[in-house]
Amino acid sequence: MGPLSGTTIIEMGGIGPGPFCGMMLADMGAEVVRLERRDAAPTAESRTAVLNRGKKSLAIDLKHPLAAGVILKMVEQADGLFEGFRPGVMEKLGLGPTECLARNPRLIYGRMTGWGQEGPLSQRAGHDINYIALSGALNCMGRRDQRPVPPLNLVGDFGGGGMYLAFGMVCALLERERSGQGQVIDAAIVDGAASLLSMIHWYVAAGRWSLEREDNALDGAAPFYDTYETSDGLYISLGSIEPQFYATMLRLLEIEGVKLSEQRNKQKWGELKARIAAKVRQKTREQWCRLLEEHDVCFAPVLGLDEAPEHPHNRARGTFVEIEGVMQAAPAPRFSRTSPPVPAPPPEPGGDTLDLLSRFGFQTQEIERLQGERVV
Repeated sequence: MGPLSGTTIIEMGGIGPGPFCGMMLADMGAEVVRLERRDAAPTAESRTAVLNRGKKSLAIDLKHPLAAGVILKMVEQADGLFEGFRPGVMEKLGLGPTECLARNPRLIYGRMTGWGQEGPLSQRAGHDINYIALSGALNCMGRRDQRPVPPLNLVGDFGGGGMYLAFGMVCALLERERSGQGQVIDAAIVDGAASLLSMIHWYVAAGRWSLEREDNALDGAAPFYDTYETSDGLYISLGSIEPQFYATMLRLLEIEGVKLSEQRNKQKWGELKARIAAKVRQKTREQWCRLLEEHDVCFAPVLGLDEAPEHPHNRARGTFVEIEGVMQAAPAPRFSRTSPPVPAPPPEPGGDTLDLLSRFGFQTQEIERLQGERVV
């Protein structure tokens, strides 16, 4: 039932990287209890909120004087809790690490912020684009004579944020098996984005990477590692880095007179890229697929979000799954023995409140009082 089956995690409701972390943990079999605002109402998007799939939802007014006591009672039975508020907010709610770990010394307490729990910017507002800008990642992305291009919010929120928080939570759960003690995870998106740049920092130190945009083998400068437009206005991607793949690419594109020994000669890149672009424009994307997919060229068509689930490779692997009419990525990675099931659809906000309170040991009279006083 998934490698994290039997693990209970409390997710303080938020946006972006926090819910993504919760989705990753739920995908792996953890029972993730998402705490929603008490006045959160079901909307047309509730059942399409992919980041909430596989979770349970409890609606509670965090500012109510009785709310902290309810959550602390839940904490006593939980393996972990994570939150994505600005530093100090959980402390004001009476739910900081000190209070929670006092109730449950084995608790793994995850904290997700953009700037981190301390530092000059820790109390400032920000979003993905700001965090990856400060990490140095954003300046690497885009064409030479144009402004940097935001890579959606994949590098910051999800790659540098949610994934690092999930990784930290699981690492701490593993360490707890040896020490018997919980701890606090400080997952800052700016830290995670900087960590994702580790290979680039290596290349810079080794003199293999220019600080200019579109001046390196992996940032769109190299003719053998870029996207090209086809005759039908679509695109293909080429990643023929290794010499043998590069040679095959030139042969199949029918580009002659190029010395293989000059593959890394930047002075030749502009001319060769223009020749490749002219060749690619002579065929449709589908024609290039038929020609190149059967060879080791390091090639793939650039697919739209609506096309990717239909590609034969993705269909064969089950890379995407449809849950109640919503197409989405299947849980990843995969396991040989503890494969998680297909996730349940996202819950309605607060739809599991009563069941969850009972499950965490609240008696009927207590639940009725919490309802009557509009706590839950």
